[in-house]
Amino acid sequence: MSKNKKSKTKNLKSEKESKKSISVYLIGGIVIVVLAAVFFMMSGNDNSSSPQTVYRRSNQESDLYKFKKEGELSFNSSDGEFLTSIDIEIAETLQERALGLMNRDKMDEKQGMFFIFPFEEEQSFWMRNTLISLDMIFVNSNNTIVKIHKNTKTQSDQSYPSNAPAIYVVEVIAGFTDKYNIKEGDKIVWRRF
Repeated sequence: MSKNKKSKTKNLKSEKESKKSISVYLIGGIVIVVLAAVFFMMSGNDNSSSPQTVYRRSNQESDLYKFKKEGELSFNSSDGEFLTSIDIEIAETLQERALGLMNRDKMDEKQGMFFIFPFEEEQSFWMRNTLISLDMIFVNSNNTIVKIHKNTKTQSDQSYPSNAPAIYVVEVIAGFTDKYNIKEGDKIVWRRF
């Protein structure tokens, strides 16, 4: 064998060993990074994180799911007798309507979410990610209640349809419509602040 061939063979072996070494170091480095990440995540689960960071995080989340009084709504019987009134938070953008009362763990009896749709048509709601049972009140453009679904099932994909054209939906806590004797055919009057 000539010196060139021996030299090339030696260089090839050297290259292979070099690649193996790089692979070993690379794999070792990845393992160290993964272990460091796991350690970091585990240490973040104890209560050693700064109170200020925890406070900010929970404040932002609670603001998203906190009732915002944006108007008032009254319920009147079909013959015009006043039944009761509530403060309302208005959901009229696509995003606000999609979020609705999801992830809220409470709502006062005299509060409600008031959904406004761009068109009067049959509406349908569900309770996905909704933690409190509700009465859903579907209302047409004449401000007449066309459908009430009482005591809806929490965290459910069950459909609650209006069964008639509606442009508004009022969500109140479960049992509200029975307590105040609100029925289909009754009316609403609302105003925005």
